[in-house]
Amino acid sequence: MIKLMMVVFVVLSLKTYADEYHVDKSKKNVVKFISDAPIEEFEGITDKIDGYFMGNPSDLTKKSEMYFEVQLNTIKTGIGLRDRHMQENYLHTDKYPITHFTGSVIDVTGSVIDAKKKTNGFDVTVEGDIFIHGVKKKIKTSGEMIKTSNGYKVSVNFFIALSDYNVKIPSLMFQKINENMEIVLDFYLMNLTK
Repeated sequence: MIKLMMVVFVVLSLKTYADEYHVDKSKKNVVKFISDAPIEEFEGITDKIDGYFMGNPSDLTKKSEMYFEVQLNTIKTGIGLRDRHMQENYLHTDKYPITHFTGSVIDVTGSVIDAKKKTNGFDVTVEGDIFIHGVKKKIKTSGEMIKTSNGYKVSVNFFIALSDYNVKIPSLMFQKINENMEIVLDFYLMNLTK
């Protein structure tokens, strides 16, 4: 009986500690890699994002934890040959098929309002490790978490330098592929705790 009461106490303690959210794959999730080079501009797009966020809804900075991953071999730019060159020659998706981020919310700076739905959300700052092409780097970036009926819509964008991740672009391609890529993420999290 005492063991059962302790298990119930631990479960209830975890419930007050954090809600658990997972990427809602039934929603329209988008990850974009944007290259704005002198000769050519293009976007690589995929909806293959997965992961989770654990956090206390009343204080998102309190012991929050997140992990998100994107399948790089599913990125489409609209030109099949460019997709193949990007995957095989630059990102080497046969060896590094996934990029991932592990981190936490470190600051909530205020509320925002989604113009379409008039729902409240938060400006957040996250910090953690991003893994791309076999290289792990610390990053810190800002984004928004807009409340939905059963979780959050997350919007984040930041820039990476391809050379920081040992992604080598041949010199003859520098006019077509920007060394500094903009990463844009818009995805939905569904609360699994409720």
